[in-house]
Amino acid sequence: MSKIRVVITGMGVVSPIGNELETFLSALRTGKSGIKFDQQLADLKFSCQVSGTPEISEEKKRNYFTELELRNFNSTGILYGVIAGLDAWKDAGLEPSGSEKPDWESGTIFGTGTSGIEKFRESIYKIDDLQTRRLGSTAVSQTMNSGISAYLSGKLGLGNQVTTNSSACTTGTESILMAFERIKSGKAKRILAGSTSDSGPYIWGGFDAIKVCNFKSNDRPELASRPMSTSAAGFVPSSGSGAFVVESLESAQKRGAKIYCEILGGNVNSGGQRGDGSMTAPNSEAVQKCVKDAILDAKISANEIDYINGHLTATSKDALEIENLTKALARKGSDFPFINSTKSLIGHCLSGSGSVEAVATILQLKNNFVAPNINCEDLNVEIEQLIGRKSIPAEIISTEIKTAMKVSFGFGDVNACVIFRKYLD
Repeated sequence: MSKIRVVITGMGVVSPIGNELETFLSALRTGKSGIKFDQQLADLKFSCQVSGTPEISEEKKRNYFTELELRNFNSTGILYGVIAGLDAWKDAGLEPSGSEKPDWESGTIFGTGTSGIEKFRESIYKIDDLQTRRLGSTAVSQTMNSGISAYLSGKLGLGNQVTTNSSACTTGTESILMAFERIKSGKAKRILAGSTSDSGPYIWGGFDAIKVCNFKSNDRPELASRPMSTSAAGFVPSSGSGAFVVESLESAQKRGAKIYCEILGGNVNSGGQRGDGSMTAPNSEAVQKCVKDAILDAKISANEIDYINGHLTATSKDALEIENLTKALARKGSDFPFINSTKSLIGHCLSGSGSVEAVATILQLKNNFVAPNINCEDLNVEIEQLIGRKSIPAEIISTEIKTAMKVSFGFGDVNACVIFRKYLD
């Protein structure tokens, strides 16, 4: 039986720095921040009063949803995910299935952390006010976690696996690997993979309460997200969605699709909240094992990795992440590959972070550049001692990238790593 190779043939993105691939790519190249002052957070007396919130016009919404669907619709996570997902499908040169039969060979694995938190709030108030019958016909579909995959399936007529995964900040990276495995097993020809996250204070309030968000730059929003910096003071809450058409190479070749890259392999694991791991802290042994096992699965050597898109949230764990990567790759100092944190531009998209940042990873791989790490002029001393400054460009670097790695780590002591390579026939 021949090995099934897996490629990415379409992408879509909704983010604080752009809702189309072209604008997103331009912001990556120039180091344009999408972090802005958030008046709603200020009014609610949040410590952190800046955020990265995608801007979606009412006109744009109507390109993806009917007027009936938009009635009483307020799930930002589903909104972002549907836009990114449908854009990825179109980018891959695909059309929705006909009206009679579903597309049995195509499915979706689209993750989220929560769904329709604003709809939940509205529902609670109406129930408490004895107005249950006024909840509306979409209250369930907007608030169930699988709402995003259900919406995408309905719009595209997907007849293969349709599901939603949820693994904190690793969700998006995990969804790509789940799609990869399903296609490798021969159970699907293509999967629309990705993840999304809701916007707003009811999502971000818990993080503000535990003081992991930056409250020191409310008057300078574009300087607030500072991964790998000595002056890093916590992450900036944000939201968005990234989407990918993950497809067998045979299927892509048969229909003459463009190919962004090949997925070589990857791994997900957990530290089990043992050792130095906890609900909010990573088990270093598990992080290193996740990366090492991903490299084994990809059947490459660690020396082949040219670029890493880190998790790097601008918290005290940034230096530990770099240390774990140096140990997993057995590379440090000038031998360490280029690394950056997309969060310096967009903040932390939570359950949407892995997918949005994977879009950034693949665009850099395809276009042979490393995006600048902004707000990192005062590089963390521990990080500088581990890998130096050369691997952490403050300006855009043009360089050939053949192999790229995306890592994600999340609450619950969960880890994910996926490895992409330029497609070679």
